[in-house]
Amino acid sequence: MTNDWKTRTKLVHEGSRRSQYGEMAEAIFLTQGFVYPTAEAAEARFVQPGKDEFIYARYGNPTTRMFEERIAGLEGTEDAFATASGMAAVSGALTSLLRAGDHVVSARALFGSCLYVLEEVLTRFGVRVTFVDGADLDQWRAAVTPGTKAVFFESMSNPTLEMVDIRAVSEIAHAAGALVIVDNVFATPIFSRAVDQGADVIVYSTTKHIDGQGRALGGVVCGTQAFIRKVLEPYMKHTGASMSPFTAWIMLNGMATLDLRCRAMAEAALQIARALDGHPALARVIYPGLESHPQHALAMAQMGAGGTLVTFDIADGKEAAFRFLNALQIAKISNNLGDAKTIATHPATTTHQRLPQDQKDALGITPGLIRLSVGLEDAGDLIADLLGALEA
Repeated sequence: MTNDWKTRTKLVHEGSRRSQYGEMAEAIFLTQGFVYPTAEAAEARFVQPGKDEFIYARYGNPTTRMFEERIAGLEGTEDAFATASGMAAVSGALTSLLRAGDHVVSARALFGSCLYVLEEVLTRFGVRVTFVDGADLDQWRAAVTPGTKAVFFESMSNPTLEMVDIRAVSEIAHAAGALVIVDNVFATPIFSRAVDQGADVIVYSTTKHIDGQGRALGGVVCGTQAFIRKVLEPYMKHTGASMSPFTAWIMLNGMATLDLRCRAMAEAALQIARALDGHPALARVIYPGLESHPQHALAMAQMGAGGTLVTFDIADGKEAAFRFLNALQIAKISNNLGDAKTIATHPATTTHQRLPQDQKDALGITPGLIRLSVGLEDAGDLIADLLGALEA
């Protein structure tokens, strides 16, 4: 890891490996296995592989390793492990650490699949889970006890963009001896300062901004070498949710433009939020980059930007929200985010559809709520498209 390189340099060069052919672009080592020069070499590698020695693609691969070292260098962690999807990263980080009888405290505002892992999977195997309002530090203080093994939260929640104070929650967790696991997807690795603010383990769905062009599923867990190699890797390599070399190659290529894309998206998101704020058809506009957002100061301290997503609530409910979505010309109706194309999502009927109504109400997922993932189109064109659709 080259700590004195700036972000954009790391995104292009960190972790690079070249074969004997001296290729310029990162090579795809599309192989599931590796050849040993002797039986003795095979035995030695299974005992303890060297830095650039590989056994099986489920355990590691040169292309995948390039991606892991590049994202770890960007995030500021000692190591990383690439996974087949974002949910493989979330479930792997939690399940590899927790055992029957362990206690984990989690923010309540989570993506539906994350809630499923906590409410259904972990509890099925005897893990005790306590949910809190992620923005309420008093609830964290009350829930985290000396027996708590880990805390988990999205640094910016999906879809209502509620911020969790990473530094403050980390101080509470560490005082009790608990590990801090942060799903940092909405913050992006570009605006992330999670390590400096106390996070121990940072999880990303690389399907989002890191790929950024809707091509491949992927995930990654970043953390200390001890956590990644001693806790996470044995679980992941034996359960099989590792990233494919081809996907790692896609992610490496996506990273070259990650800083440029995320900053352009966040700049456009702020322009869109300002253009929509106060519109008579909207009950509210949620964007942490707006000065009127109740957690604006925290967003600026924690990320330095408002992020790439804007959420707004169409006052007349589901039917009006559907008319709005169907009238869009540039923004596409889908359920992904962090794409080069702007994506509009209706969480109540898609990504969070299976949540009971009382949970939707508690999380602020109303019938009129729209989550907008801002892409790379011209901001003026997007604003015109959104305003025109609101007229519908």
